[in-house]
Amino acid sequence: MRIKRPAALVAIIVLCEVVGLLGSLFTFSSIPTWYASLSKPSFTPPSWLFGPVWVILYFLMSVSAYLIYENGIKKKNVKRALYVFAAQLALNFLWSVAFFGARSISLGLVIIVLLWIAIAITIIEFFRIRKSAGVLLLPYIAWVTIAMALNYSILVLNHM
Repeated sequence: MRIKRPAALVAIIVLCEVVGLLGSLFTFSSIPTWYASLSKPSFTPPSWLFGPVWVILYFLMSVSAYLIYENGIKKKNVKRALYVFAAQLALNFLWSVAFFGARSISLGLVIIVLLWIAIAITIIEFFRIRKSAGVLLLPYIAWVTIAMALNYSILVLNHM
């Protein structure tokens, strides 16, 4: 991949990682206390795995968004794709606020379903512009699918 606009790539990486960092501010304090006290399904990944996975996923999201941006921000389809990307990024942040910050498993479930839909739309939009950008988001939707199943299972197991 030839990087035409390195400053734009760096800016997008910083933006996405900062969103992840801000979301983690709601997460870290709840993991050893509230989250640890919840009943969780057997397929729950170990807590230490979430941080590294999210750093990688935010990086992949960043590169994916950059590949779309590189196609020309003035193009209508590029703008639309990046607006959808921004919406899913906002929902990603809001899930951390709802689930860990507000400790609302049910609101978290509603938001993560909306997040999954937004990611799917983003993937479709990105594939239409540049296939490689859509492919980079596939691990993200896979992880969010697991997280959504986990969120639902925690809701059921804790009768909330």
